[in-house]
Amino acid sequence: MLQNVAVVLLDGVNPFELGVVCEVFGTDRSDDGLPVYDFAVASAEGPSLRMNSGVSVQVEHGLERLETADLIAVPAGHGYASREFPPELLDALRRGVARGARVLSVCSGAFVLAAAGLLDDRRCAAHWKHARALARQYPRAVVEPDVLYVDEDPVITSAGTAAGIDACLHLVRKEQGTEVANKIARRMVVPPHRDGGQAQYIERPLPHSEGDTIGDVLAWMERHLDEEVTVEQLAAHAHMSPRTFARRFQQETGTTPYRWVLRQRVLLAQRLLEATDETMDAIAGRTGFGNAATLRHHFVRSVGTTPNAYRRTFRGPEAA
Repeated sequence: MLQNVAVVLLDGVNPFELGVVCEVFGTDRSDDGLPVYDFAVASAEGPSLRMNSGVSVQVEHGLERLETADLIAVPAGHGYASREFPPELLDALRRGVARGARVLSVCSGAFVLAAAGLLDDRRCAAHWKHARALARQYPRAVVEPDVLYVDEDPVITSAGTAAGIDACLHLVRKEQGTEVANKIARRMVVPPHRDGGQAQYIERPLPHSEGDTIGDVLAWMERHLDEEVTVEQLAAHAHMSPRTFARRFQQETGTTPYRWVLRQRVLLAQRLLEATDETMDAIAGRTGFGNAATLRHHFVRSVGTTPNAYRRTFRGPEAA
């Protein structure tokens, strides 16, 4: 269960990355019927800390607060790529993972997890600016330099700033379902879902366009997930050649049209499994998978569990 959340601070913590965790897990949205987390901020370096922006903060809890957390979050901070971290903090993080807690880093918070040995032989994400230094300092970490976040349960790492929001919402979606994650995203006025493997940034500027052609095509694709479409058909909707469309799609989404559609179909299946009693064949038809066997195959690969098991998680044993 994701219920007890602690975010741990060090001197020089970045206020935005701290705010990301506080906004997702520390805001009471019970008026929208959303879960309320047992949330706390803890310090690894005494009750008074200075943020990267020059603001000082008083922190009520110390490292003892991490001992009961289901999730321990480590936001980024100034100089994390080149400083040493308190051994007591590293021990607390290792103990957390050993007893079954998750740990999540935002941006350069990954250096803290790496120093604790939690990224050894694990795939991980970091801001592209820090990826090379992370890989050099911690050669056992399998650094993926261009993705938004990586979920190597129980360790979740994310790239800079907004990618931390994506990672937090991903965890909420994984534990509490699409509807909860989407409602939190709506309150935060952010996209409800971006794949962890999506590119962090566009390597070169896109040509000027009079219209948001890719955005229009994405909206059309979402409305027609139950249909089989080709790149040629999508390119025609975008008024581009297939080759130009495929390149532009990759630049703007970080993935291919096929993978994007596949992920959206799985997300729609999750929503239908959570909110309806439709049969597997009916859901397969609505999501474009065609039959229950194909739905099950792609669902297991993407979510890590079967559609029936997923439905039982969110609707109880009688719904399966």
